[in-house]
Amino acid sequence: MTPTHSSNGRSVSGRAALVTGAGSGIGRATALLLAAEGARVAAADCNLEAVESVAAEITAAGGEALACELDVCDDSQVRSVVAQTVEAYGALDILVNCAGIALPAAFGDEEAWDRTLDVNLKGSMRTIRAALPQLRASDAGRVVNIASTDAQVATPMMSAYTVSKHGVVGLTRALAVELADSGVTVNAVMPGPINTGMTAAIGEDDRRRFARRRVALRRYGEPGEVAQAILNLVLPASSYTQGACLRVDGGMLTVA
Repeated sequence: MTPTHSSNGRSVSGRAALVTGAGSGIGRATALLLAAEGARVAAADCNLEAVESVAAEITAAGGEALACELDVCDDSQVRSVVAQTVEAYGALDILVNCAGIALPAAFGDEEAWDRTLDVNLKGSMRTIRAALPQLRASDAGRVVNIASTDAQVATPMMSAYTVSKHGVVGLTRALAVELADSGVTVNAVMPGPINTGMTAAIGEDDRRRFARRRVALRRYGEPGEVAQAILNLVLPASSYTQGACLRVDGGMLTVA
């Protein structure tokens, strides 16, 4: 049964959301925030135990959540998770593509390139493709992709990651135009340095030095701060924001 949605446009209460990469980091924070705001959340990740923990946390707080195992490189799994979400909630209004990897690798490492592009770029394409009929059927279909400030700058030994995030920005902008008549909005968030599993391997002292030198706010961000930006983009009222790539980087790219 399709839920009754909030009519003021400033709430996701009753909306059905699918968040990939929800087992940790930005994905986890996004799933928790959407649920806290009243959305019914399908939390999907290749680590089933992790998303089961996220779903348990949501339900313990009185929210609705579904834990789904998902490898975004497996098209059949992607379709299955979308179907599970629709079966559980009767709709799919919001898709947030947080699943991603960052593999340090030399430029010529073709295996790393293939894997990175398959997860970061094609993974988002697969989930959007599978979810699109339901998003079109929604009165406020929303897609948010996770890009990166690496789509505008480059880091040594991260060429595959950088190119994949450029691709996410391109995908976002292309679909924003292609789906403009459907009522589905497609936007991206571009996190800068965030305290997640991807940055955990960097020493704390190195993180602090980088933040002091390169980030206007002089610190790394937290996953919840990125989740807040995502929430703003998926609100029904955010109907005129299309093809945007919103930086959440503490002012990193404004520092000379």
